[in-house]
Amino acid sequence: MARRTDTAATNAAGTPRASASRARGPRGSGARGVAGGSAVAQAPAGRTAAMQAPMTPAELALADDRPGISLYVKLAGLFRSFIETGEWKLGARIPTVEELSRLYGAAGMTIRQALGLLEDEGLIERFRAKGTFVRARPERDLFCDVRTDLSGLLIARPGAVIEVLLDEIVTDLPPQIADHAPEGMRWRHLRRRHTRGTLPYLTTQVFVPEPIGLRLTDEDLVGKTATRLVNDLDGIEIADAVQILTVEPADHQIVQLLGVAPGFPMVRVVRRAYDAAGAPLLFAIGNYRSDTVRIEMKTM
Repeated sequence: MARRTDTAATNAAGTPRASASRARGPRGSGARGVAGGSAVAQAPAGRTAAMQAPMTPAELALADDRPGISLYVKLAGLFRSFIETGEWKLGARIPTVEELSRLYGAAGMTIRQALGLLEDEGLIERFRAKGTFVRARPERDLFCDVRTDLSGLLIARPGAVIEVLLDEIVTDLPPQIADHAPEGMRWRHLRRRHTRGTLPYLTTQVFVPEPIGLRLTDEDLVGKTATRLVNDLDGIEIADAVQILTVEPADHQIVQLLGVAPGFPMVRVVRRAYDAAGAPLLFAIGNYRSDTVRIEMKTM
């Protein structure tokens, strides 16, 4: 299934044709962020440098005051990590709403919203007059294979829905790839978001030389991996590809697009593809949720 989302900040441009399918012209600049307010979480009560251990990364994320994600979602992530690590054990009763409210400086309604998310996921169960108990640990669905060979880069992920958030022509490239591009080139720049079910798990930036990019159709943009966008075009063949993987904290823009907590670990994949003459065909930067990724490396 494929779905296209046009943002209010984009403006329609020309629509040259490519083979039998109508090619989509680049649009104006502007990217849509995920709406939603954010509240500033206080550090857990009683934490001092002299008396307490350093705050965990999850607790530090709660204290982040950048907009883009609601406090109850941050708290749900923290509580989910307690279950996953065994701090809240299976079958055990967790602290009360009042205790959690005092510990994290959040209103009781906010705590209840956070616990409601975990209850919807089947992780906890609440009983009147007894309390709230841990019923299951989060299951990590590592559905997103990141492969290191060219054939793996061409494989689409089953069930993924791709939205185009931005489509424009640019001359400047991000620093991760700018040093690998000839000067003076114009690029078709796409920002896309990939979702599986209700989970947005990947945001990508794709840069294709303008003459190649203008051959891409609407169907291509919402139905193909970044590498396949180019590789499937007649008369174009990828002869060499380079892929660099790093683990980076989620920045403000990723927080908005994927709904993760600030600082959430992301797997960043930078890809460069070239033709037989060494001319660039594609640059792409992908940021994957680390809790959905499995990296497969071909060694022989």
